[in-house]
Amino acid sequence: MKIKTAEFKISNSDVSKCPSDSRPEYAFIGRSNVGKSSLINMLTGRKSLAMTSATPGKTMLINHFLINDEWYLVDLPGYGYAKRGKKEQEKLRVLIESYVLRREQLTSLFVLIDSRLTPQKIDLEFIEWLGENGVPFSIIFTKADKNKRMELKKNVTRFLSVLAEQWEELPPHFISSSETRLGQEEILGYIGQINESLTINAVD
Repeated sequence: MKIKTAEFKISNSDVSKCPSDSRPEYAFIGRSNVGKSSLINMLTGRKSLAMTSATPGKTMLINHFLINDEWYLVDLPGYGYAKRGKKEQEKLRVLIESYVLRREQLTSLFVLIDSRLTPQKIDLEFIEWLGENGVPFSIIFTKADKNKRMELKKNVTRFLSVLAEQWEELPPHFISSSETRLGQEEILGYIGQINESLTINAVD
């Protein structure tokens, strides 16, 4: 799939104010500083569609971008930023949970994992929560260019092995680099396939 147009639509902190149309939504979420904005910019081929911040955990809003006038790419706030106050953390938790659990247009959630790290408890707990609530999701391992090839393979395998202890079937996963555009074709192709299946099912 080629992205021809990518248009910012709305930012808000209230799920009820998200776009009211029925276009499918593909949301991106991850721990603070996982490289989410850079990944979104890489996928869309726009240098500053999603604003990257030098301050981790700065985004507190749900951001909708209309892609090819067909579907929404949704940039969700990062989770697990420890320096937030308890009130802010709770507000963020409610916002994320409200969107993920109540948003009918959410077609698939992409959970971003830093490929440089060993499995992090906060990521594993978030994925477990998605499973408990039946949320469709995939995993994107980010910052692949920051690793040596063997280290990257080892970290990805280790993470999936930990998941396999709890999951009978592992979710789809992708390996990406915002610097080298690794994973762009695969991720967009995956979204394209789902959109095609939705169109076929709608006709049926």
